[in-house]
Amino acid sequence: MEAKTPKESRTVITDLVLPSETNPIGNMFGGELLARMDRAASIAARRHSRRIVVTASVNHVAFNKMIPLGSVVTVESNVSRAFNSSMEIYLDVWIEDRESGLRSKANEAIYTFVAVNEMGAPVPVPPLKPETDLEKDRYDGALRRKQLSLVLAGKLAPQEATELKALFLS
Repeated sequence: MEAKTPKESRTVITDLVLPSETNPIGNMFGGELLARMDRAASIAARRHSRRIVVTASVNHVAFNKMIPLGSVVTVESNVSRAFNSSMEIYLDVWIEDRESGLRSKANEAIYTFVAVNEMGAPVPVPPLKPETDLEKDRYDGALRRKQLSLVLAGKLAPQEATELKALFLS
């Protein structure tokens, strides 16, 4: 399978925050933002794998800024690393200042998706070839995050994680 770059999976979704999507103090519900991020991540994973994809986990979400009613919200996602059948998707969430139009980072998240066939069985995905420094940092970080997750789940001994890292980086 030929390697793909993160930019080939890049997905950008921009939308307004409407009254039905806010809490009593006028800020976007966290669940609404999670749903938007899940859709953007799903599209990025599908673009990379060209297969049916399913959400395997939400590995990290940081709600750093409240997103007020009427805000223009942009969710940007792309594959940060591909493993056998799974893909880590890194998401950045931006909001625009109403008056200046300047964007600021509000939130970020990391999701894991798995490519499956029509029967729901995992299928291989293309490898990822990062190009920019940010893509390379996220690519390297994805391996450490996966190893930590496996160690915490009791599926990998800490020493095995170190040995795997050496294999992946050689």
